Amino acid sequence: MASPDNSLPEGYKLQTGYPSTSQYIHLRSVAGLSAKTPSQAAAVPTGSWFGCYITFETTKDDPQLVGMGRVIGDGGWYFHIADMAVHPDHQRKGLGDVILKGLLQHIHREAPADGKPYITLFADEPGRRLYYKNGFVDAAPGQLGMALK
Repeated sequence: MASPDNSLPEGYKLQTGYPSTSQYIHLRSVAGLSAKTPSQAAAVPTGSWFGCYITFETTKDDPQLVGMGRVIGDGGWYFHIADMAVHPDHQRKGLGDVILKGLLQHIHREAPADGKPYITLFADEPGRRLYYKNGFVDAAPGQLGMALK
């Protein structure tokens, strides 16, 4: 998968799919997202509509997972962006923007043309600037995101 705007720094590669279970758990942890169990992480590939991730080629020729994102949804009209994460050592390089644009482009390319896709996400404070920059708006007061605790 080519980067949506070819803006990845040298050494980084955007790929379609999902990281391994152990990579997924590790990246969520170092990026400050909530911990998930191996069985929860193992369900990501089969429970997702689309995903992409970024690797960084180290001098050892061993690509390191440094960013990821995925879409869950029905493929028809409802799409929820989840698991947006970039390793702290690789932040502030535009990687999150490349991932988000890749997810959005895939939604717009694959969603049925006879209706507008409904695209949602939950935004933690550190990611809000990225989401606003890409056209997301606060849903409140008309809608309010909720979670079952």
